[in-house]
Amino acid sequence: MASMVVAATEKSLYIDGEWRTAPGGKIFAVNNPATGKKLADVADGGVEQARQAIEAAHAAFPSWSATTADRRAVLLTKAAALMMERLDHLAAVLTSENGKPLAESRGEVTIGAGFLQWNAEEGRRAYGEVVPSTAADRRVLTFRQPVGVVAAITPWNFPFSMVTRKLGPALAAGCTAILRPARATPLVAFEIFKILDEVGFPRGVVNLLTGIDSAGVGRELATNPLVRKLTFTGSTEVGKSLLVLAAGTIKRVSLELGGHAPSIVFDDADLEKAATAVVASRFRNAGQTCICTNRVYVQNSIAAAFQAKVAAIAGAMKVGNGADAGVQIGPLIDARAYAKVEDHVADAVGQGARILTGGRPAQPGPGLSGHFYEPTVLSGATHKMKVMYEETFGPVLPIATFETEDEAIRLANDTPFGLAAYFYARDIGRVFRVSERLDYGIIGANDPVPVGPHIPFGGYKESGLGRENGSDGIYHFLETKAVSIGI
Repeated sequence: MASMVVAATEKSLYIDGEWRTAPGGKIFAVNNPATGKKLADVADGGVEQARQAIEAAHAAFPSWSATTADRRAVLLTKAAALMMERLDHLAAVLTSENGKPLAESRGEVTIGAGFLQWNAEEGRRAYGEVVPSTAADRRVLTFRQPVGVVAAITPWNFPFSMVTRKLGPALAAGCTAILRPARATPLVAFEIFKILDEVGFPRGVVNLLTGIDSAGVGRELATNPLVRKLTFTGSTEVGKSLLVLAAGTIKRVSLELGGHAPSIVFDDADLEKAATAVVASRFRNAGQTCICTNRVYVQNSIAAAFQAKVAAIAGAMKVGNGADAGVQIGPLIDARAYAKVEDHVADAVGQGARILTGGRPAQPGPGLSGHFYEPTVLSGATHKMKVMYEETFGPVLPIATFETEDEAIRLANDTPFGLAAYFYARDIGRVFRVSERLDYGIIGANDPVPVGPHIPFGGYKESGLGRENGSDGIYHFLETKAVSIGI
């Protein structure tokens, strides 16, 4: 087992360029989800500390927004380079508080550093325009200017990359920021802020606010008029509440919310590759991923063969502490997540689904008191089962069948969500048809991981508002100002 890298010591708030304790020395514990042991005590900041962070960011905004894009890019590039130098340490911290396998944590840190590097370059290219005028004595220009103070709220399932995916474009655009990481996984956020402090971001430009009063702090970030943009990744329910709160000050809002991603396997697919890809998509981070496959539709003529391949691959996966070599499935984040998985499996089986593999709590070994569940594959799934319409967020893969392409599209789109969808086919006409007809913001056509700094990320319908990443991600942090000049 890898040695523990996080000392059981208090972690502080980072406000206005200073590490601060919470009033009265208030703290909360962060535990390892695999072992149940305490990793660290963390400063428990509340609404008053949120206001202090907002005021610090507001005071720092004039100077930071006037800083050249090139200087901002230099700082982001230095931070990205330090992240890669400390890859193994950061991955170990991430695994200790989240539970995912070390290989996945290394991948997350790598892509997270990439978000900073990508946005460092995009900040240099946030161009305005010269607009052809309708009058001979007028010249029209547009400028791109930072929107102002940004509040970022990030989830526990990708506690490194979600932070850099939000802070990267905000800082590159010239905004100042307050980060509110998930209470279950704040430790890797501390490591990120140590790096930002080390490379020399000015006082107040970035602020870290940890604590357990999620509702109170969220309300403050969403309603405070000094915050001009709120960016949130999390549940659809919470996202809707924040959107309502933010309406009072008409602030910009970006939301990356829940999903219920379908995977469609057509009869012309490469079955071996499709089965491997579906398992990779579904069981990454023990299924606790917003864009991972939630349900599979396989064409009837190949269903038996496909299901056998998927069950064999999933059934051979090693469950255990993500810090141990060879582990592919780590623990669920907490007891609530575990209970939901059990409920979804019981509901499906009670309505006629058949367990092809798994379907039980996992027993990964001594010293592991966390909540582990076997990678589970179900056949005979229908849309009456919870697992087919609620986001399970666990290592459970339900499989249904279909006859025609039209039926597959209809079933895949039968959800209020629209974040990611996948399909497997070799016919090029089908690739285009299906890509265009799926009502989702991200499509993986023969690709189980359609993500990266260069790929726009966001959803249709109740899966969110706006896009992160890609060439237009930075523009969600910029205002466009039109200037008409008489000559």
